[in-house]
Amino acid sequence: MQRRIGYLRVSTQDQRPDRQIDGLTPLCDELHVECLSAASQHRPVYESVIASLQANDCLIVWDLDRAWRSTLDALSELQKLRDRGVDFQIATMAVDHSSAAGTLILTIVAAVAQHERMNLSKRTKEGLAAARNRGVRLGRSPKLDEHKLTKAAQLIASGQEPAAVARRFKVAPWTLVRALRRSSMMPTAR
Repeated sequence: MQRRIGYLRVSTQDQRPDRQIDGLTPLCDELHVECLSAASQHRPVYESVIASLQANDCLIVWDLDRAWRSTLDALSELQKLRDRGVDFQIATMAVDHSSAAGTLILTIVAAVAQHERMNLSKRTKEGLAAARNRGVRLGRSPKLDEHKLTKAAQLIASGQEPAAVARRFKVAPWTLVRALRRSSMMPTAR
């Protein structure tokens, strides 16, 4: 009897696998979800799924790029599965990967997915650089605004301990000291 094993992946905890789960549930006997970038060197769920597959099993993924990092990675892994007698299915594509035409289509799809990942990374970096050039502050908002930093600097200059001042503003002492140093407001020792 053929086991139909679903592997799905999202890159971050913020991403939801719901779309993949909904699509794979009717096709699979069991689902294995991984929350990790495909670029990670070690993907424990993927590695466990691949190791557990036996001849006549079928590995099902929602999209090709949910399982493999690159065109070369996809083609290499698919060949290893074929050599072990494991079938493979992409839920969003009806392609017979065992034929020459199917292999060509998978190669093209894998290349396009790799190209898109590279372009997405490039566009993201360009967007972040453009935002920085326009003075946009990226990342978390500072815990202490300029008014609070000024007040904290005055309190420390008047002799209060940085740890006590930090408690007053409900931040860690190192957060306060670092913010004061970055703003050049750190009072000098007497």
